[in-house]
Amino acid sequence: MKNIAIFASGTGTNAENIIKYFSRRETGRVALVLSNNPDAYVLVRAARLNIPSITFNRKDFYEKGRVLNALRLYKIDFIVLAGFLWLIPEDILRSYQGRIVNIHPALLPSYGGKGMYGERVHRAVIEAGEKESGITIHYVDGIYDHGDIIFQARCSVLPGDTVDTLAERVHELEYRYYPEVIEKLLTGNEVNQSGQEELK
Repeated sequence: MKNIAIFASGTGTNAENIIKYFSRRETGRVALVLSNNPDAYVLVRAARLNIPSITFNRKDFYEKGRVLNALRLYKIDFIVLAGFLWLIPEDILRSYQGRIVNIHPALLPSYGGKGMYGERVHRAVIEAGEKESGITIHYVDGIYDHGDIIFQARCSVLPGDTVDTLAERVHELEYRYYPEVIEKLLTGNEVNQSGQEELK
């Protein structure tokens, strides 16, 4: 069984979904939640689900190596970003090459990059008049939303959509596919990229 660490900065709905998914599986388990935000609600969710959590600041992350040490202490095999807003430092990228994934609430390479997260992404998609949006699961490198794409799933952008209604449709894709794709990566099973799954 592989040990998973989740990095999150906010409310943690994806984190909770992933924790619950793997609580019923034998392929992996969430062993640690880490956050750069001591007030993040994801920490409350982790506590309720009996998952250890660690908070850290910029020095801990980028200079002191404290976060990498924690990952080693908890024998983490795989890292999942779920609404985490900082770039991953080089020491962690090197130690976990090919074992760090992120989810983005749009179809990369469009609507990605620094500062593009959450409501900002959905607003940009709507304002651009796009007919579809979705999710992208990708490997993490040293540039925001840049690593190789693993999987995308699509949904329609409907006339009259608001940021909230589009976000709801995109969240549905996140909850449905992120845990499944993580599990396939943990077990070495092929992720069907060509399917380009669509939510009506």
